[in-house]
Amino acid sequence: MRVLIAGSSGLIGSALTARLSERGHDVRRLVRREPRRPDERRWNPPAGEISPGTFDGVDAVVNLCGAPLLPGRWSGMRKQLLLDSRVEPTEVLADAVAEHRVGVLVNASAVGFYGNTGQSVVDEKTPAGQGFLAELCTAWEAATTSARDGGARVVLARTGLVLAPRGGLLTVLRPLFRLGLGGRLGDGRQYQPWIALDDEIGALVYALEHETLAGPVNLTGPAPVTNTEFTRALGRAVHRPAPWQVPAFAMRIALGQAAEEMALFGQRALPRALEESGYEFRHRDVGSALAAAT
Repeated sequence: MRVLIAGSSGLIGSALTARLSERGHDVRRLVRREPRRPDERRWNPPAGEISPGTFDGVDAVVNLCGAPLLPGRWSGMRKQLLLDSRVEPTEVLADAVAEHRVGVLVNASAVGFYGNTGQSVVDEKTPAGQGFLAELCTAWEAATTSARDGGARVVLARTGLVLAPRGGLLTVLRPLFRLGLGGRLGDGRQYQPWIALDDEIGALVYALEHETLAGPVNLTGPAPVTNTEFTRALGRAVHRPAPWQVPAFAMRIALGQAAEEMALFGQRALPRALEESGYEFRHRDVGSALAAAT
């Protein structure tokens, strides 16, 4: 299979590129600079431009584009950047998928789609929630419409918190916990829908290779945990106590709405679509995922 990837230089993109190549797939990477390697193709999403021949022989497209949600407060300008960096490239790719009759589009999204769900279990049938992240994910996913209307199988990969040996969330948390400075966020009752990097990549490859998957797919571990449970598990993984608490008010002062939606809100999200389609998780509990990542 020839797979074209946008956003291949990040944590998930680089790992996905390597895994697909290991499995014998032909991977091409979209870049916004002058290509430096034979597998690179240039594009300019704001101008709607993609180098001629980029889609020749392409069987599937994976779109992982998007500016980081953190660090920093979500000013009006920052929110617009977060929106534009996701919706604009997705629209360009979806139109190209339809035009070139590419069979599959796997498009990044996030469990933030569901908003703050408290203790309630949510799956792919749960409607969009409220808040900026929910609005962002809704617009992001809607930008794939032209690909679906053009006949492509579209997978909306709603990812949770990715636990990786290098990069991602643990890059920030691991040093703090090893120094004994780890602690729960706020009251710690909010759910953290985690997924091991190995399963994140495994699920994306599975989505590309299995025609049974289409529409929203939660890329989260099968056993979501609260922030308190996650804190204890990470403390055990690095063999340090994690007795502290970061007060909610302090986080709101520092990061405003970003703290609310990224740390104090939560989703008890289950990967029903993945499991019902036959995907087998390598890490079914957060302790296993953290052991592999630390």
